[in-house]
Amino acid sequence: MAHTGYTGRVSVGGTPDVHELPELIITKTAVGPMANNAYVLRCRATDEQLLVDAANEAATLLEVIGGDGLASVVTTHRHPDHWQALREVVDATGARTYAGRDDTEGIPVRTDVPLADGDTVRVGRVRLTARHLVGHTPGSVALVYDDPHGHPHVFTGDCLFPGGVGNTHGDPAAFTSLLDGVTAKLFDVLPDETWVYPGHGDDTTLGAERPHLPEWRERGW
Repeated sequence: MAHTGYTGRVSVGGTPDVHELPELIITKTAVGPMANNAYVLRCRATDEQLLVDAANEAATLLEVIGGDGLASVVTTHRHPDHWQALREVVDATGARTYAGRDDTEGIPVRTDVPLADGDTVRVGRVRLTARHLVGHTPGSVALVYDDPHGHPHVFTGDCLFPGGVGNTHGDPAAFTSLLDGVTAKLFDVLPDETWVYPGHGDDTTLGAERPHLPEWRERGW
């Protein structure tokens, strides 16, 4: 499938990049100071919008959201660089808040809908599936959109990047848990064409990363 010029390469202070799918429009923006990615998902049929990670720079995010409002915000995990703008965005939009149920107590804005593995999050007529991944934090969630017109798309937070899984801070058990979870819940069930939108940096695909899984396990990070 053509990606309409979308590259997923964005920079803090730069122009957002827009990935146009048949039923969903994904706008990727980088915000500082830690170059976090934030993603605004817009249902084409209803114009309802969802934000993945109100990471920072509330004014920047609200500009991307625009005048059509925001129905919901999903926080992928409890690390502070992923929710610095959450209070301001929620106050400005009245959006519902979602986060993995095992990370909610680490997020200082109330979570309206705690997520468990397999739960559905909707944006208009589009359905996303939450996958609970343990290791980077206890309650990290990835969001999978299985595009009926093409291949899946997955928003991985800090659980999967080009070149490896997220930081497990030298904890072998946490690393094993995260790699096992990413393998079982993403690589084992989704095709190579699956597009990966991480919490920082460039996008990738599962196919680009799949050959390196044994190497990651051997190196231990």
